[in-house]
Amino acid sequence: MPAKKPLKNPINNSLIKNKIHIIIEGTDTPAGKLFDVLILVAIVTSVLVVMFDSVLFLRLQYGRLFFVAEWFFTVLFTIEYALRLYSSPNRRRYVTSFYGVVDLLALLPTYLSLFFAGTHYLLVVRILRILRIFRVFRLKSYMQQAGFLAAAFKTSQHKITVFFLSLLLLVTIFGSVLYVVEGPENGFTSIPLSIYWAVVTLTTVGYGDISPKTPIGQAIASMVMITGYAIIAVPTGIFTAELTRTMRPQLQPISCPNCGKFGHATNAKFCDRCGHDLHV
Repeated sequence: MPAKKPLKNPINNSLIKNKIHIIIEGTDTPAGKLFDVLILVAIVTSVLVVMFDSVLFLRLQYGRLFFVAEWFFTVLFTIEYALRLYSSPNRRRYVTSFYGVVDLLALLPTYLSLFFAGTHYLLVVRILRILRIFRVFRLKSYMQQAGFLAAAFKTSQHKITVFFLSLLLLVTIFGSVLYVVEGPENGFTSIPLSIYWAVVTLTTVGYGDISPKTPIGQAIASMVMITGYAIIAVPTGIFTAELTRTMRPQLQPISCPNCGKFGHATNAKFCDRCGHDLHV
């Protein structure tokens, strides 16, 4: 009879995955923290290599060294990504998470450079991986503030979306009107180009590469500039209001029976103004 193949021990595989996961994702153990610190150093170094490689005289002198260093870090991060994928309890969740997408994007430019020249300079996206520093060094206060920003953006995204859609319609109208008024002879050769002018003018950037020449066109441009100043603060105001609401502690809709103050902290039993029992 042929010899039976030895069966793989699922317990050993599970232990190995668990140990790898603790080292890669955990920061409570010395090995885990050392791993994260080394990865952060590698990230910063790899980004510096890409930046120095874009300087002509440095590339001419150290181009070969930069090339080897770039592939070294790419292979290192590829191994790290594979280990994260292997040890992750929920691989789909990791792959689709913010850090999972960033980890993948940090690898692709080098491999794409084999087919498309110059794409390796996109490796600067690796700088996004520095965001792990908040988790590594347990900067909880910073993470809490980031949570406030994310929550405020989430609650205000519908208002901001409506605002930007309205803005898109507005610049389309202004651009089309300028195309009709100015025409190709004054540089407004198409409606898309005129819309570009409207965006530049409405946002008060003002490159000056295209400008109206006729009195009517200049009058319309003045209206666009004034409109830009009037509405440019709208998304900032929306976001600021939602951020203030998010950071403000939730209050109980209760009035003090003694002094009449409305609104008290969650689970408060006594008035913070006069000290009277709120639930009498």
